[in-house]
Amino acid sequence: MKLRKLPTRIILASASPWRKKILSTTGIPFCVEESGYEEDMRLPLSPRVLARHLALGKARAVATRHNDAIVIGADTFVVFRGKLLGKPHTPARARTMLEMLSGKTHTILTGFAIVDSKTKRYVSKTVATRVTFKKLSAREISDYAQTREPLKAAGAYVIQGQGAKLIRKTSGDTDNVAGLPIAEVLKSLAKFSVRV
Repeated sequence: MKLRKLPTRIILASASPWRKKILSTTGIPFCVEESGYEEDMRLPLSPRVLARHLALGKARAVATRHNDAIVIGADTFVVFRGKLLGKPHTPARARTMLEMLSGKTHTILTGFAIVDSKTKRYVSKTVATRVTFKKLSAREISDYAQTREPLKAAGAYVIQGQGAKLIRKTSGDTDNVAGLPIAEVLKSLAKFSVRV
């Protein structure tokens, strides 16, 4: 891929190794800087709006530290029957979430925001992907929960890891499930003269 000369520094405001990996596939040079932004999941916003709001908060938090940078922030939720499923943190809670999702379809929402620290201009969007789980046995659920992989993952699974074997099908952008809908991000970056 040929790269256009970039006018500014590109910063990914996320510590997620998956987002870093996805953005790396584009060939765009970037650095990573954690935002330190405090998420408030109790805001009275719909999941779609909340995802965009938190992503913008992360991007802006990093943008304030730089004079001339394009900052990308993102936030990903698992939504099942209108309820946000966060990180389970314990194997017992992971099992409960996996039992709930077994054999059913849920939605992954990733909000992303791109902020130009120089002009303060920004774009923000939310991308949705539908994920359907296989019908899981109690043994499958218990075995996966014990790997500890799902403990720090929203919805209690990591599609890029062992959690892939729980999935029957996906509908939409699979990179979105991993936390960064790269096709939409690239379209939005083009508005800031960043192209691959």
